[in-house]
Amino acid sequence: MITKTELDKLVEKYETVNFIKDDPVQFPHRFKDKKDIEIAGFIASLFAYGSRKQFISKLNEFFKYTENEPTNFIKNGDFSIIKSQNFNYRFSKPDDIVEWLRLLSELYNTSNGLEELFAYSYNQDNTLDTMYRVVADYFYSRVNNGFGQGFYHLLPDSRKGGAMKRVNMFLRWMVRKSDVDLGVWDFIPKSELRIPLDVHVARLSREMLLLNRKNNDMKSVIELTNKLKTFDPYDPVKYDFALFGKGVEEIDNKVILS
Repeated sequence: MITKTELDKLVEKYETVNFIKDDPVQFPHRFKDKKDIEIAGFIASLFAYGSRKQFISKLNEFFKYTENEPTNFIKNGDFSIIKSQNFNYRFSKPDDIVEWLRLLSELYNTSNGLEELFAYSYNQDNTLDTMYRVVADYFYSRVNNGFGQGFYHLLPDSRKGGAMKRVNMFLRWMVRKSDVDLGVWDFIPKSELRIPLDVHVARLSREMLLLNRKNNDMKSVIELTNKLKTFDPYDPVKYDFALFGKGVEEIDNKVILS
């Protein structure tokens, strides 16, 4: 099993500003206003699956539509541009994306936005499991009829047992404060965050004997996060940089050499 010293060295190597340019965290980093940061981060997290090159390209296209004013776009924008430009991504068609924008517009025009929603959800019993469910139910209960996989895939239902990788990544961005993470929310202790489990993190975690479970699901997320807490109980998800960064670097090196 990898040692804490070895893992800490990998964090030091990868948790730098150089990490930002190739990661979806680049999108909230483009903004200074807190609401712009959280909206940009949330939207970036919705689309952050599949090929990095593909979804970063799609997100660059999306933020052009916002004219780099995400809060103004959400609160006052004309979402018809999504349909007129046939903006889509994998499972999600323009109508699915417009429905998400409509729901965010309703949220920001009737409340303090995502921070208020997530804080309210977390404060029900101070657990991420309840927060996942309450946030999803807020959106699910307000969606218009007729939407299917393309809508719901963007924010999965945690009750199905999935790893909730993109939500955990979004929370890392919003709660931790570092050269990479923005740390604009303070209602969740960073000690309570969970590892964003993607294929790179899962593979390396098993190779390093940090994770025994074979499925990439929430049980694995909890197992791995608890193991990482033995290295740092106050900030376990900092090791996401070590595992993800090294995993991606290994894949990129294989591509270069092949």
